Amino acid sequence: MPVYPTQYSTLSASALNVTLQQNYALTGTTCRLLIRNVSDTYLIENETEKYIFKIYRDAHRKRAEILAEVELLNILHASGLKVAYPLTDESGQQLQAFNAAEGTRYGVLFSFAEGEPVYDLSPEHLRTLGHAMAHFHNISSKTKLQYPRHEFTVDTMLLQPVEVAAPAFKNLPEEYNFLKDTSHYVAGKINDFDTSKFSFGYCHYDFLPKNFHFVNPHTLTFFDFDFCGWGMLANDVASFYVHYFMETTLNKITRERGDADFQLFIDAYREKRPFTEEELAAVPYLGFAFWVFYLRFQFEHYDDWSNTFFNDRFLRERIRILKLWAERHFDL
Repeated sequence: MPVYPTQYSTLSASALNVTLQQNYALTGTTCRLLIRNVSDTYLIENETEKYIFKIYRDAHRKRAEILAEVELLNILHASGLKVAYPLTDESGQQLQAFNAAEGTRYGVLFSFAEGEPVYDLSPEHLRTLGHAMAHFHNISSKTKLQYPRHEFTVDTMLLQPVEVAAPAFKNLPEEYNFLKDTSHYVAGKINDFDTSKFSFGYCHYDFLPKNFHFVNPHTLTFFDFDFCGWGMLANDVASFYVHYFMETTLNKITRERGDADFQLFIDAYREKRPFTEEELAAVPYLGFAFWVFYLRFQFEHYDDWSNTFFNDRFLRERIRILKLWAERHFDL
């Protein structure tokens, strides 16, 4: 009997453990699934070592895009940036192929990012983060990958997502009108900047605290480059600003504390790399675009990832947050 058509399989952790032991000459390891998400993430460990193995979904990342991520991480690691980097197997390969039920799926074994996420960032944490992000941008702005990654533009971050996600708002016309009108307003504002004076390069595009681990306030490791692509480097600063917007909106810290902490981060970044006042002024608009970009991802991949929460209630709440963002930052 032929295999029935499948859109998203989950590979056996025990079978992966055997395969990875053979391919990477690992001994005494166990393997368990940590996250079934943008890509499936497995923890491989023995008594002395830990690794992360990620299996990509074909619907989300094609082979060439995965190779681009691997290429970028190799460059970053070789340049001295602390990242979770791809490891090479016994045959010299960094990409593993699996004949899954839905077709070929690719995986990469990564070094383990020691430490843990820190959400209440001290001045020392912020200085380390600012320096590390600037270091990343100093490298990525001078890099041109041989494999393709997507570009972050007004069209891909704002205009396309609004049109693509329109069917999700069939019961929420008022919320959709706000999303569409505000996105066009933000697109116009971004286009008004003289972006020829902005820095461009490969962006991580998800610089939230969950994606970097601190061992101590002076040592961190970046990981999760799933969404990396080419664009204004201010996009990365904007994605980190989202953290402080949420911390202050949820009253975890005061608005004054959030603004002061974000400025500490900017000051630290500027110690290692220029960040103009024009780029800083663009952060609220690029931050709004960050929310809209991810709304498209959630809509397009809800079957495989977000079906447990992507519904009218979630969309109402997301638009409520975007309205709070607009009230704080825009002159509408």
